[in-house]
Amino acid sequence: MSTAELAALLATAETEVLIQSPYVVLSDAALAVFGQLRARGVRVRICTNSLASTDNLNAFSGYLNQRETLLEAGVEVFEYRPDPQIQTAIMGRYEALRAQAPIFAIHAKTLVVDERAVFVGTYNLDPRSENLNTEVGVVIHDAGQAAAVAAAIRTDMLPANSWSANENPDQYAGFGKRSRAWLLSWLPLQPLL
Repeated sequence: MSTAELAALLATAETEVLIQSPYVVLSDAALAVFGQLRARGVRVRICTNSLASTDNLNAFSGYLNQRETLLEAGVEVFEYRPDPQIQTAIMGRYEALRAQAPIFAIHAKTLVVDERAVFVGTYNLDPRSENLNTEVGVVIHDAGQAAAVAAAIRTDMLPANSWSANENPDQYAGFGKRSRAWLLSWLPLQPLL
C-alpha cells in the first residue's frame, strides 16, 4: 500500500478519521495532511502506544518530539495503557496468560474513514513505512467492516484502556524509561525511524 494511496483515501474524509498504529512519527507531508483534514473540520483521532506500553523507545522518542504539534493541530491522541481494562476479558480466554500477565501494547495498523472505508495492513505512521514502500494492506469499502473496526479502535481509546495524550501519560512509565525516551528525543533519529 503506497503512501500516496493512503493520502488519497484520507483526502476523501468528510467527518472522521480513526487511526491505530503502534508508532506515530510523522513526516512534514503527513503532518500537513492531518492539518488539512483538521482545517476542513474532519475529526482526527489516533490510538498509539504510551511510553509505559511501547516496545520501541527509538520510535517513541520521535513521537515525543511531535506530540505537542499533533495536539495543537487538534488531533486527538490516545496512548494505550500497559494494563487496559479489556485485558481481563482477553486473558480470561487464555489459561497461559492468567499466570503471568503480559504488558499490553498496540500492534494493529488500521485506519477508518467516515465509517465507510477501512485500511488494514502493515503500514505504521512512521518514515520507514512512508519511504521504503515495502508495506502491504487492503482498503475495504464496506460500511459494516469499517464500523466494526471503528468500534474496536474506539474501545481501545476508552479511558479504561488508554490515556489522553493531553494528560501527561508519560508519568505512568518508570523514571528510567522516561529518561531514556527523553535522551533519545534529543538525537537526530527521525530519518532512521
